[in-house]
Amino acid sequence: MMDINYELYKVFYYVATSLSFSEASKQLYISQSAVSQSIKTLEKRLNQNLFIRSTKKVRLTPEGEILLRHIEPAINLIQRGENQIVEANTLGGGQLRIGASDTICRYFLVPYLNKFHDAYPNVHIKVTNQTSPGCVDLLENGQVDFIVTNYPNSRISNTNRIHTIKKFQDVFAANRTFFDLEDREFSFEELLDYPILMLDRQSTTSEFLHHLFLQHELDLVPEIELSSNDLLLDLANIGLGIAFIPDYLLTEDRPDMYPLKLKESLPAREIVIVTSDPIPLSPAAREFIKFFQED
Repeated sequence: MMDINYELYKVFYYVATSLSFSEASKQLYISQSAVSQSIKTLEKRLNQNLFIRSTKKVRLTPEGEILLRHIEPAINLIQRGENQIVEANTLGGGQLRIGASDTICRYFLVPYLNKFHDAYPNVHIKVTNQTSPGCVDLLENGQVDFIVTNYPNSRISNTNRIHTIKKFQDVFAANRTFFDLEDREFSFEELLDYPILMLDRQSTTSEFLHHLFLQHELDLVPEIELSSNDLLLDLANIGLGIAFIPDYLLTEDRPDMYPLKLKESLPAREIVIVTSDPIPLSPAAREFIKFFQED
């Protein structure tokens, strides 16, 4: 396989599109003799004449026309790539890649994404949904610039930087129509008498709650385990059990849902931005993170 010399094909492209050795030399900022020598070298490598030269004008041979049809899109592609890199550094283009869970996206990230898009409409935003532990895999594999995740998260390593952007409290939420328990206070042990609905074992929430119950020497066996907080709320809303969810999910559009009172306090958790130390942040990622620092 022949080695590709980009400079030779670049010279060919400028001569072929201008049909002038002198014009190509001006566009490339090199001497006309250097242009002629590059074309001769390329013709020798390909063992084909690419141009018909005369004193009045330059024309492409049929072989030269074939080569131009292949070279022109390649040159344009390289130029677009260069332009996108330059635009990314000025936030006139480029890409913002975020990993986050569905819950964090829906209930927390959307206003910030909207604000960023308004400020930088030419930056392409790509959001990848994963569980909070799964988001760490995205970061380690270089598939995202940063992740927004619940914390504590046992998958986060010492090579990650953590920036807290919000603290929240988990609650046990019930529908008062089916569970009229608003006047009671519950211990963790007493909660086990009721059907508990919670996220599955792939989540940081499950890890957090199981660890909490083990600290109290209690064995937590959920009635239902799902991958969606919204679905947990839907099932709790129709009376299938008591859902363990972040407090910010209890919104006004579910007026019958309320948080149970607890005898023991639940530790607060955090939503954090996690970046990878070995990977420098793109200008778009740095600018997006600034929005949280402004609030």
